[in-house]
Amino acid sequence: MQAGKPILYSYFRSSCSWRVRIALALKSIDYETIPINLIKDGGQQFSEEFQKLNPMKQVPALKIDGTTIGQSLAIIEYLEETRPTPRLLPQDPKKRAHVRMISDLIASGIQPLQNLSVLKEVGQENQLTWAQEAINFGFNALEHILQTTAGKYCVGNEVSMADLCLVPQVANAERFKVDLTPYPTISRINKSLLALEAFQVSHPCRQPDTPPELRA
Repeated sequence: MQAGKPILYSYFRSSCSWRVRIALALKSIDYETIPINLIKDGGQQFSEEFQKLNPMKQVPALKIDGTTIGQSLAIIEYLEETRPTPRLLPQDPKKRAHVRMISDLIASGIQPLQNLSVLKEVGQENQLTWAQEAINFGFNALEHILQTTAGKYCVGNEVSMADLCLVPQVANAERFKVDLTPYPTISRINKSLLALEAFQVSHPCRQPDTPPELRA
């Protein structure tokens, strides 16, 4: 492994890992991937070795600049502060607040409710309904917010941290068979973002640990 190269502990389908992969791609940061399979061996995130890296037993974790950071938004903000080009947080304070608001809405208010640990507690027979209700509740709010903040992307016409959160969450919604018809703004922005190279190379269907049947 190349000395000094950042190491991303990631799972191909993890939406939190995908956010970080997009940021690394946008900022042209070369990195190594160490896959952590959340299902195999009872969940490799529970291994003693990985717990030392991230006591929360979650992906992603990024080893960079001699430190290890967990939590996707903290990782993205660190990359923003240390490698500011291209900018993922607008200079304007109000726009920056909007980016953080949308990011937190998705990362705290929608996505965790479809985590494997939560779905396990909900029970097999209730998982689809639970996930759909959680996503629809969040997307109703998000659609309303985006109608006031969006340009081409979530906040204006520049890709921001909010967009890094949006695309993986839309993919989650599609996986749980959520009808996206009521969310035209979300759908329009998602389509524009998926046309960008950084979102394509970081896609779950193109990762080192993507199962052959799910590869693009």
